[in-house]
Amino acid sequence: MRRGLAPLLMCCALSGPAAAADIVVGVAAPLTGPSALLGEQIAEAAYVAAQAQSPGVVFTAVDDQCTAAGGANAARSLVASKVSIVVGFLCAESIEAALPILQAANVPVITVGVRTDSLTDRRFKTGWPVWRLGPRADGERNAVGEILTREWREQLFAIIDDGTIYGRELAESLRAAAEQVALVPVFIDTFRPQLDNQIGLAGRLRKAGATHVFAGGDFEDIAVLGRDAATLGMDLVIAGGESLRAEPGPVPLPAGTLMIAVQDWATVADPALVRQLQDEGVMIDGYALPAYAAVQVAAKAVADAEASSRPLADVLSDTLFETAIGPVDFDDKGDLAASPYRLFRFDGTAFVEVR
Repeated sequence: MRRGLAPLLMCCALSGPAAAADIVVGVAAPLTGPSALLGEQIAEAAYVAAQAQSPGVVFTAVDDQCTAAGGANAARSLVASKVSIVVGFLCAESIEAALPILQAANVPVITVGVRTDSLTDRRFKTGWPVWRLGPRADGERNAVGEILTREWREQLFAIIDDGTIYGRELAESLRAAAEQVALVPVFIDTFRPQLDNQIGLAGRLRKAGATHVFAGGDFEDIAVLGRDAATLGMDLVIAGGESLRAEPGPVPLPAGTLMIAVQDWATVADPALVRQLQDEGVMIDGYALPAYAAVQVAAKAVADAEASSRPLADVLSDTLFETAIGPVDFDDKGDLAASPYRLFRFDGTAFVEVR
């Protein structure tokens, strides 16, 4: 059954009084306001994870409200609760306000949702004790370039975008990555989005001889292009980014469409754990499984640091952690050492990872 927000608000220790061997883990998330559903997802998954740890974990949840003021208040509350480590945070405003306070108290943070590049890029300047269990903002762009230049080395490929900042940055990243490995696209263009048909664009791609195309755009435009390319008799492979995880529109996505996106953690995690979270009423999409894994990392790191008398920051930076979403380790900036992005192919019903 869902526990709801009330028992999770403002420093409620949900695992009972701390014993001598207990590890005190703080969870900061938006538990009120427009992002409360996501915050509750994090808090509930973290609660389940805390119950499964040995030695015991005392779980303390605070509402950061996804604001700077909320983040600062959350940090002060967690420091007062004598937490050893904090997990959570979805918003840059709240974590950036919280980190100086937590840094002064020597409390490290594992964020599961803040993608802002500067959070870790400035680490050597700020000294902020932050580790990121999730993608960076530039992770999708880098993955598109890395994966498609590898997969399409022998293909006649095109690069198109819808003119938005999102689409243009993805397309430009692929173009730059292709240039670095001496690959030349047969066609580059910016298309007009949200049209009822893309016959003209499909025709230009056919004339250029493209057999593969990366489209920096949204789900509906990619679906329309795939439909119209098929109408022209083209066997065109289309690839897109994480926007393809959007809810389907009136035009179905063609089978064979490729997507570069973060792993679906529910397909990676132990099915028994997924069922347990579902039985607890926790939504397993989004941040639930990363939050569960973050508590596992936190508990292991604190226990290892205490056992070895090493600084907790060193343990977080140097250890390979086994978690519900697979092995996790961090680079020298605190980002994931391995990219969480993978290549998926649409089979007509769902996206399946390309092994």
